[in-house]
Amino acid sequence: MKLIKTLLLLFFSSIISAQFGQETTRIEVMNSQANAYPGSTIKIAVKVIIDETWHINSNSPNDEFLIPTELVIKSDYGLSLNNIRYPVAKDIDLAFSDTPVSVFEGEQFIYADLVIPSDFELGETSFLIQLNYQACNNESCLPPNTAENESSIKIVSLNEPIKSINAELFAELSEKGIADKASEDDSVAVALESSGFLLGIIIVFLGGLALNLTPCVYPLIPITIGYFGGQAEGKTSRLFILGSVYVLGMALTYSIIGVVTSLSGAVFGTLLQNPVVIIAIAVILVALSLSMFGVYEFKLPDSLVAKAGGAKSGLLGSFFMGLTLGIVAAPCIGPFVIGLLTVVASRGDVLYGFLMFFFLAIGLGSPYLVLAMFSGKIKTLPRAGFWMEGVKHIFGFLLVGMAIYFLGPILPDAINHYLLPIFMIIAATYLLFVDKMGNDVAGFRIFKFAFSIGVIALASYVLYPSEKPSPDWNKYSDSLYEEAIDANQPMIIDFYADWCIPCKELDAFTFSDERVIEKSKEFVNIKVDMTKTMSEETERIRNKFDIVGMPTVLLINSKGEELKRITGFVNADEFLDIISVVN
Repeated sequence: MKLIKTLLLLFFSSIISAQFGQETTRIEVMNSQANAYPGSTIKIAVKVIIDETWHINSNSPNDEFLIPTELVIKSDYGLSLNNIRYPVAKDIDLAFSDTPVSVFEGEQFIYADLVIPSDFELGETSFLIQLNYQACNNESCLPPNTAENESSIKIVSLNEPIKSINAELFAELSEKGIADKASEDDSVAVALESSGFLLGIIIVFLGGLALNLTPCVYPLIPITIGYFGGQAEGKTSRLFILGSVYVLGMALTYSIIGVVTSLSGAVFGTLLQNPVVIIAIAVILVALSLSMFGVYEFKLPDSLVAKAGGAKSGLLGSFFMGLTLGIVAAPCIGPFVIGLLTVVASRGDVLYGFLMFFFLAIGLGSPYLVLAMFSGKIKTLPRAGFWMEGVKHIFGFLLVGMAIYFLGPILPDAINHYLLPIFMIIAATYLLFVDKMGNDVAGFRIFKFAFSIGVIALASYVLYPSEKPSPDWNKYSDSLYEEAIDANQPMIIDFYADWCIPCKELDAFTFSDERVIEKSKEFVNIKVDMTKTMSEETERIRNKFDIVGMPTVLLINSKGEELKRITGFVNADEFLDIISVVN
């Protein structure tokens, strides 16, 4: 009955209204840039002007019989629209519908990304933006119609600067929250696209420094202290050389991973779910730990030492270790790294991508150059003797512990849960009762005792059976996702991986918060396991939701629209502020 009533009303009102050929809606197209590079993405804003007393159906009009508003592009050259963000709709009651109809009224903005193919020819090109819509007033509905407007963009070579336009408009859209619905990496991508090469390197270097505030780099601190505290000589110049080689190795690995990942379109950090890579990292860490126990010493061939002007052992080991530990920091993604990935992928320039990620890693590794020098100075402390061997043993156990930690994702859960805590207890017990090195120095003996007791306490806490509270998570499936959209239910979708440290921090500190759990009851909560990123199914899901790295949390409103995309760790208070506006 409802269907018949709706169709009759629309049919007769359309016949009556069509006689007048009335145009109720017009559009204007504004670009964020006057020019762009091949393979890049720019923002466009479409101003929709709807005549007074009229409205048009929204992109999700809440009724399957109504025609939704749709923004499309017409281009003969392969231009396309991506990440379209429609304005917030208004629900109104109409006679022909039993439920409120979602509509747009007055002046509204639709926000989208204009994607330019990487093989696009240089020069001025035009494109046509069309808005397909159906207009109604309180008495009748017009037939479906199309408003259109033409715009243009100049495609330039990479050595030409990008010229931004309509800056005030796009800044105003951001303040209103429209631009914010894009992924958080947009501002980074725009900054890099609009800056020269030298300025881009400076921005990337500073971004690398900021990455030191992310959880993925925390393991580098004890490893760096452990290695240089036991390997380095006390001379400042030598410590600087060893630290520089260490950072260079880290930068080389990071840049290679970043370029390969961005150009292949794979998830950032994919290598860390490859068992071969994980085992290789663990083996290298164990090999490095053996040098702490005096099994061997890294040393270059005498001929190379002579040519290097007398540089002693440690250079090869420092570089080798830096190569390995670059992988440790790689999975820590966030808005900045995603923005850089977007730019590098859109350029398709291997050299550009390599240099950008290289300087990102130089920024990341710079503090560890200072840390290496400080750690190596331990040997210059007063009364160096057997107690330094005791320090090296502690650092050796730290490296073995990190190797076990990296093996975790490929071990069965039952083994993974117990292996590292049990090793910690064994190592601490050994330091307390077996290893007598340095016990003749009172200060070191007190430190070793306190350190060992602390390790045992931490391991015991981890082993103690306790279930952390969490939202009622559902395993992802296409059917569950579609059912939630059809039922107009908002969603929290958490994309995680076992090798992702910030993912574990989200579970431990954010999703376990009682306030978050209570608020999550208003949502359909979905977990997506992205650990096996090379599998066909995971790749399909990644492409469907445009996932670059983990963690990524999508917040979907009741209309099925993505309102917010969280990349990286946020605490419980920040998460609550974000989800409070989703409905």
